[in-house]
Amino acid sequence: MRWPARQNEPVPGPFRLLVAVNPTASFGRGRDAGPVVLDRLRAAGHEVTGLLRSSLADLRSAARVALSSGSYDALIVVGGDGMVHFGADCVAGTALPLGVIPSGTGNDFARGVGVPLGDPAAAVDALLDALARPIRRIDAIRVTRADGADEWVLGAVSAGFDALVSARANRMSRPRGASRYTVAMLRELAGLKPLRYRLTIDGVTSEEEAVLLAVANNGFIGGGMHIAPDALLDDGELDLLLVRPLGRLRFLTLFPRVFSGRHAGLPQVRLERVRRVRIDSPDPLPVFADGESLGTLPVDLEVVPGAVSLLAP
Repeated sequence: MRWPARQNEPVPGPFRLLVAVNPTASFGRGRDAGPVVLDRLRAAGHEVTGLLRSSLADLRSAARVALSSGSYDALIVVGGDGMVHFGADCVAGTALPLGVIPSGTGNDFARGVGVPLGDPAAAVDALLDALARPIRRIDAIRVTRADGADEWVLGAVSAGFDALVSARANRMSRPRGASRYTVAMLRELAGLKPLRYRLTIDGVTSEEEAVLLAVANNGFIGGGMHIAPDALLDDGELDLLLVRPLGRLRFLTLFPRVFSGRHAGLPQVRLERVRRVRIDSPDPLPVFADGESLGTLPVDLEVVPGAVSLLAP
């Protein structure tokens, strides 16, 4: 692996690339992205090893074994935010760069860093450009879960209404596809109520009630919800969003403003920069990160500046 820990100048290729393709991205509709990515990277002269497995669990196991050899120059993940989460766990704290080709449902991390969406060929072209430039170092969130395990997150951690929607959708078998999340959201909205939290922010503890709570490194969650309009990936800080309790109709009128990033300054909205956060609750509330379940609260979050080398615009 040729990348130094701190990269000032680009390293000439060709590169040895490990490409992990999520077979279930976008409910299976993203599987066609894999061959496009592999073919274009090989056509550009790089030495490419493709990992395609029938299940995400098998894919993750195979990727960890392959990376343990130390023989690759970068890890490229093809899929949605869950694959970004997996990639972060593989490379955080190392000099191994991570590239992202979005083919999932939400693609919030790729949206936030400017990788083309809905066009794997264009995303590969952006990756090839990034390989020819100095490596970009970005922050990551180190998350300690309730069971004591640590995970790395590049996007955001959520423990409010959107986490309840994701948890409900994961329990549902029908309908299939993205509409499952719409049905789950409507069912959660019918029972909308304030959620109770104990937050410890940079050493200061408070009791809070909210309907939305997220801590973001990247600015987007939920397939384009611009929760943290001023979030930066390399500022050494995280953006905490808390939306105070409100009724269903008011919540529905607020939602479009959150999607467009126009919610800052509203009286129900609290936005602030933080470095460490502990999120706890007297209730067994679910917590999600990059679209992946982290179990239930509590969780401890800490920003780690420059933890990941990223191949992106």
